[in-house]
Amino acid sequence: MSNTQATGVRAVLTDIEGTTSSIAFVKDVLFPYARAHLTRFIETHRDDPAVTRWLDATAREAGIDDPHSQRVAETLLRWIDEDRKATPLKALQGMIWKAGYEAGDYKAHIYPEVPAKLREWKALAMAFRFSVWHAARPCCSAICMTSR
Repeated sequence: MSNTQATGVRAVLTDIEGTTSSIAFVKDVLFPYARAHLTRFIETHRDDPAVTRWLDATAREAGIDDPHSQRVAETLLRWIDEDRKATPLKALQGMIWKAGYEAGDYKAHIYPEVPAKLREWKALAMAFRFSVWHAARPCCSAICMTSR
C-alpha cells in the first residue's frame, strides 16, 4: 500500500486466520487449549463479573435455570465440539486464550511479512481492528494500536 492509496484511510481491518497467522495455529493450538482449560477457568474465575456475564448468557441461551450449574460448562464444551459460533463461547474462549498467552503456555504464530506491514501502516497513523482481538493482540502487541 502506498501513501497515495492510504489517503483517507482511518483503520485497517484484518482477520487473523490465514491472513496474519496460520489457520493451523488457531485450529490446532487455540481451540484445543480453550477446550482443555474451560472447566478449570470457569471454576477459578466464576466471581469475575466478565466471566459471570457470559456464564449467565450461556445459561439463558441454553435454557438452563441455574447459571452456576455444571450444565453450563457441559453446554460450552458441547458448543466447542459442534463448532458453534455462540457469542458467550467466543467471549470465554478469548479470555482463556489471553490467560494462556500471559502464562506463556504458547506463543502466537504470525507470518514473517506481517510485522513489517503492520509497522508500515502504523507509521502512516492508521489504527487496527482485529476480528478476534484476544487471539490477535499477542501476535502484534508491540506493533499494533487499537482504533480510536
